[in-house]
Amino acid sequence: MKPPDELARECIKSIRPYSPGRTAPIKLASNENPLGPSPRALEAMERAIRQTRLYPDLPSTELTNALAKHHDVPPECVVVGAGSDEVIYMLGMAFVNPGEEIIISSPPFATYCLIAPVMDAKLVMVPAKDYRHDLEAMAAACTDRTKLVFISNPYNPTATIVTRDEVERFLAAVPEQTIVVLDEAYFEYVDDPSYPNGLEYVRRGLNVLSMRTFSKIHALAGLRIGYGIAPAELAKYLLLVREPFNVSSIAQAAALASLGDRAQVEQAVEMNRHGKRYLCGQFDALGLTYAPSQANFIFVDIGMDSVRAFDALRERGFAVRTGDIFGMPTHIRVTIGTPEQNEQFMAALREVLEKEGHHTNSA
Repeated sequence: MKPPDELARECIKSIRPYSPGRTAPIKLASNENPLGPSPRALEAMERAIRQTRLYPDLPSTELTNALAKHHDVPPECVVVGAGSDEVIYMLGMAFVNPGEEIIISSPPFATYCLIAPVMDAKLVMVPAKDYRHDLEAMAAACTDRTKLVFISNPYNPTATIVTRDEVERFLAAVPEQTIVVLDEAYFEYVDDPSYPNGLEYVRRGLNVLSMRTFSKIHALAGLRIGYGIAPAELAKYLLLVREPFNVSSIAQAAALASLGDRAQVEQAVEMNRHGKRYLCGQFDALGLTYAPSQANFIFVDIGMDSVRAFDALRERGFAVRTGDIFGMPTHIRVTIGTPEQNEQFMAALREVLEKEGHHTNSA
């Protein structure tokens, strides 16, 4: 028998396995909502558990209809997936041919990088500029082979946004065969009035998919449920490649209940706003530079090796995301936590920086 190395497809051999954020007693590494799920979602999950002998509803009918009503789009435009990661895979399987191109920013969100090798396509990475997507450079990189462009807005890992005017110019510049994916996983946290709502372009019938998730503000990351909204003629091809029974009945029930709990979302937004103001103020006091955040995390330059800082912070009970994986070795990405977690984290970070020789204020 031939060894697996000779049997595997050559195009996937360059894939590096995804490395999840390491854990600690206080995990500030994966942009999770520290408040936890809506009580309504917890109750819905408990009820759904009793019916797990049955397969889940394949079209996620009730949730699809609720999302369509919530976002004022036809149900045919909604595609529910096992996390927005599955929606990304659906896009690749439905639209990307071998030899075509996928354009992303660098540093990238890891899942974007997987689609190109799986589909035997070419991955084109355009460097970010000033912590932001460089949409002009991304448009210039498009060719007649470009099939997908991913724009995470807010951008992970920096939490910056591109504006409505910038996106409008970009959409006018991309080739006609290009599908633009606006990954809006953190859109509920944005308070900048120049932020574009991706659904505006979907309603105009453009080849745009708005990708959203229940993992972040709704705090259902452990259930793996997200969705895409696209013009119906585009969405129907994603549904053709969707796996049977792809979203569990428990996840569907929790998402449906969470969607109806506006108070939980507002509470999370308000706590995040205060936490961001506090952390940015502390970083300013320490003389640290950071990207302007429009999400529930901050990308900050701590002026020392991020892996060494990670180890020191972990010894003190905190997990953050190191910047070396994004090509920025002195940066860390820290999730905004509860007020108590934020204060404890800053005390730990000051200790680490002082030990490194960085002069800090005691405040």
